[in-house]
Amino acid sequence: MGLLDFLSSIRERADKFLNEKNVVTDFLGKVEDKTGIKKKILAAGAVSLTGLYLVYGYGASLICNLIGFVYPAYYSIKAIESTNKEDDTKWLTYWVVYGVFSLGEFFSDIFLYWFPFYYAFKCLFLLWCMAPITWNGSQVIYNKVVRPVFLRHEATVDNMVNNLSGKAMDAAENLTREVLSTLMKNKVLVTPTPPVAQLEPKSLPSSSPEKSPSKVGPSPPSEQQPPFLG
Repeated sequence: MGLLDFLSSIRERADKFLNEKNVVTDFLGKVEDKTGIKKKILAAGAVSLTGLYLVYGYGASLICNLIGFVYPAYYSIKAIESTNKEDDTKWLTYWVVYGVFSLGEFFSDIFLYWFPFYYAFKCLFLLWCMAPITWNGSQVIYNKVVRPVFLRHEATVDNMVNNLSGKAMDAAENLTREVLSTLMKNKVLVTPTPPVAQLEPKSLPSSSPEKSPSKVGPSPPSEQQPPFLG
């Protein structure tokens, strides 16, 4: 497929999208009714302004990431809901390539940020990866780069993943065991002791105790004096 075929396929895809019933076409239809400008011209103007913004505008990274995410995410959901599995493979391939590209961009972004028109080229690259053509970018990159590397190192990666999963499970079990043992120790330390029965206070003996009547002995009889006789 040559360049003319690619442009014609893009045009057909755009015409099909503009004839569909969705939020974008509804908005363009309202603008067309008020201004009299056709939807195709409005769409072309919006695309041109977006391209200029990617070159000279502030926040071009956000716009570029939205272009590379929103459209594929929308059609990925439609692919999941459809019974055809061919489109599922297509969009899964796109997301694999998108993830590999994002990972490489993360480590080289400090250098690519200063590259002139970087986000414009990135946007074109993502559009190529999602384009409805036979030499789709994601298919080409996956078959030429990602798949051969994956098949070459598949066994090594599987062993590494299994080892990491086993170590993660062991670490989780050890951590759980330590947490439970710590909780049991803390429970033993904070266990309340049973209350001690309080003894009734004993009254101390008084310093000047009064004698009770029962203990008081009989008083000795008084001596009677004999009567005085004159």
